[in-house]
Amino acid sequence: MRLSLCLLSLAVLESIKGQTLRIPLKRRPAAQVIDSILAHPQRPLQGTDEPGEGDIIISDVSNAQYFGEISVGSDRQAFQVIFDTGSSNLWIPSEDCLASCASKSKYDHDASDTYVENGAIFKIMYGSGPVQGYFSEDDVELGGLTISQQAFAEVTDASGLGAAFAAGSFDGILGLGFDSISVGKVTTPFHNLIKQGLVAEPVFSFYLGDNAPGELTLGGTDPAHYKGDIHYVPLKSATYWEVALEDVQVQGLSLTNVDSAIIDSGTSLITGPKKEVAKLAKLVGATRFILGEYLIDCNAQGPDIDFVIDGRTYSLSADDYKIRDGGLCLFAFMGLDIPRPSGPLWILGDSFMRRYYTTFNYEKQTVGLALAA
Repeated sequence: MRLSLCLLSLAVLESIKGQTLRIPLKRRPAAQVIDSILAHPQRPLQGTDEPGEGDIIISDVSNAQYFGEISVGSDRQAFQVIFDTGSSNLWIPSEDCLASCASKSKYDHDASDTYVENGAIFKIMYGSGPVQGYFSEDDVELGGLTISQQAFAEVTDASGLGAAFAAGSFDGILGLGFDSISVGKVTTPFHNLIKQGLVAEPVFSFYLGDNAPGELTLGGTDPAHYKGDIHYVPLKSATYWEVALEDVQVQGLSLTNVDSAIIDSGTSLITGPKKEVAKLAKLVGATRFILGEYLIDCNAQGPDIDFVIDGRTYSLSADDYKIRDGGLCLFAFMGLDIPRPSGPLWILGDSFMRRYYTTFNYEKQTVGLALAA
């Protein structure tokens, strides 16, 4: 699964403690996203164990997945990571990771004066397979802010990710979920930003560019990237960023009985129960071609797809639900049956977040949505 991820070219503004930080985000080409989805379509939910003024910029290369730069250690070893609201751990390749990390930047803890040994086993299961290694602690810098002694995983075997990882432009993942779903129950990087007084507010916000650079803002929101007011929705629980879903509709026709949705920056597409996505695909003219994926005519007009959340309707146009690669268009919805207790649910990934600026409040446990500008 070659993920079409955005290369995050870090354009960081000067940091002033306790204010707002922006991280530029970039993306990888759509062809890679499509290939990666076809290879390993299941984006699993992560389980438990078995300030400054600045910006982190998220760049876009074809509307897929987004990542950016962080550094680890006193010698500022640089890594490109996916900023993932659907998981809660930071992991990067270790010097001990050989074949499965051959093309990646690797963390050398011996080169860092601030490294602290931990050694606890780390293992997480993705749809394509496991990633494993061990925990360490070190200073982690993102967008000009330095978290002191962040616990993270040094990955020694990433073979479970297959071609998605080997061909991808990212080195690891930085989870932005809650501590409650963190493997090893370690404190998440964003929670540590709050605890160490490095952000003005317990808030981070995503603007995902549409074939253009995007931005992750830590400590607040960026009004330049949304229109109108932000509408805040309470979470169902402080695990994933999960909200109550009232309906999914096409031209007023209700298509779902599922009442939950997760806002997930780590998922390229929008996923829902297979039978419901099949109905949806038929209504908009998408044709199933493999597993839970569909193709759609790049030039065809289609009806809006509406998500009803907290009494408000969030619509995607035909252009919003197509991922283009030359003359080929992948329907930006995929059928995925998530078993209990996590499911059934919908996952509103990057295809939804490109249309709607999304802000996440860690302490109030809300998600805010506004039309992206």
